[in-house]
Amino acid sequence: MKKAVRSLLFITLVITLAAMTFGQKKDKKDKKRYERPEIATPDIFRASDPTASNADSSIGDLKWFEVFKDDQLQALVKKALVANYDLRTAIARIDVERADLGITRSNQFPQVGGGAELSTGRTSSTAGSSGGRHTFGSVMLNLLTFELDIWGRLRQQTRAAKAEVNASEEDRKAVMSIVVGDVATSYFDLLELDRELDIAKSTLVARQNSLDIIKAREEGGLATMLDVRQAEELVYQASQTVPALERSIQQTENAISVLVGDNPGPIARGMSLTDQQELPSIPTGLPSSLLERRPDIRSAEYQLEAQHALIYAAKAAYFPQISLTGALGSQSSSLSKLFTGPSSAWSFIPQLAQPIFTAGRLKNNVKLARSQQELALIQYQRSIENAFREVSDALIAYQKVKEIHTQKELLVTTLRDRSRLAHLRYDGGVDTLLNALDADRDLFDAQLSLSQTKRDELVTLVQLYKALGGGWQ
Repeated sequence: MKKAVRSLLFITLVITLAAMTFGQKKDKKDKKRYERPEIATPDIFRASDPTASNADSSIGDLKWFEVFKDDQLQALVKKALVANYDLRTAIARIDVERADLGITRSNQFPQVGGGAELSTGRTSSTAGSSGGRHTFGSVMLNLLTFELDIWGRLRQQTRAAKAEVNASEEDRKAVMSIVVGDVATSYFDLLELDRELDIAKSTLVARQNSLDIIKAREEGGLATMLDVRQAEELVYQASQTVPALERSIQQTENAISVLVGDNPGPIARGMSLTDQQELPSIPTGLPSSLLERRPDIRSAEYQLEAQHALIYAAKAAYFPQISLTGALGSQSSSLSKLFTGPSSAWSFIPQLAQPIFTAGRLKNNVKLARSQQELALIQYQRSIENAFREVSDALIAYQKVKEIHTQKELLVTTLRDRSRLAHLRYDGGVDTLLNALDADRDLFDAQLSLSQTKRDELVTLVQLYKALGGGWQ
């Protein structure tokens, strides 16, 4: 028997040393401590201002209420940051990850529990003994159930869980940035629709007045019925635009209500579309600082860090698991003597478990962890490249929309003067009504387009702010 025990201990020792040697060879493929991957970042963002490209300051560093000055917009954003359902979901996910971290971390510490047992039984009468009914009792306190984390498996699992919590925190910040951007964009959409409605109503009044004049001229024989019908056409075009805009306004208000966690209802306005303040300059900062400012990039990196830790947790499964179990209590065949006399009992059991043959399970667990780390690395690199593209696209859009806005202002000024001159020529009898109506129609379309371009200019500012990592501070 003793020989068999010694043989078993010898075999266990050999397997343990082999596992340790194999694990050390595996460790050479990876660095034990996580290090951020090297990422080639451009010196400047494409389409950024070359004179300000090296500035450390960025619009992304500003708080959202420093960018959006409208009081009503600020009130909506504040409400959304408290009641928005997507944001509340992100916060709930953080609580889930924190609870999971607590569960994972608890495995590193001893577990203590207690138990009691009471049993009765009858033993048969045999030579030298007397049969009868006996009561057996035991009360045991499990003082220790503890795995010695010599190889760091539990520590690496805890490290991965911490990284998951940090990733969830960054996801919350990313949702905040999205919520701020969505509220601001929808609010500017609403102001633009208000502006279009004002233009449509004022145009409808002007066209109705023109129609009344033309009808009077037709009755006096100075205009034809064709002139009346053409003027009526413009009136009806403007009149049908009004309810269409009112429908869009109410639907946009409903969308904003949902963003701020309210039932559908009207939305208070602050400054008009044309009175919205813009930043005097749009600094972008250094591209390298985007890695620290964008929460989605930071979340992807934490996911990468978690997968890195899980690789070493998988490798640690090659090594023996050593656990300690200890208990202290009382046992007695008589309940009256359960806590007195020589009834105390204790046990201390060290245990060692070494995997011998797992049909490739441990090896494939390590391969799985490495593959998941590679996927996390690809996602991290992709999020960075996507961030650079979003910033560049937003910069290009902001610059070009400003240029378009300038040209459309000139166009509206020209068409307004053209409409005035065309109506003067018609009233003077030197031109047809068709030219005056065409000029009026072109002016109306240009005014609506200018209003939309002003909205686009504000929305591209929102997009640039969000692309640079702003909105969650």
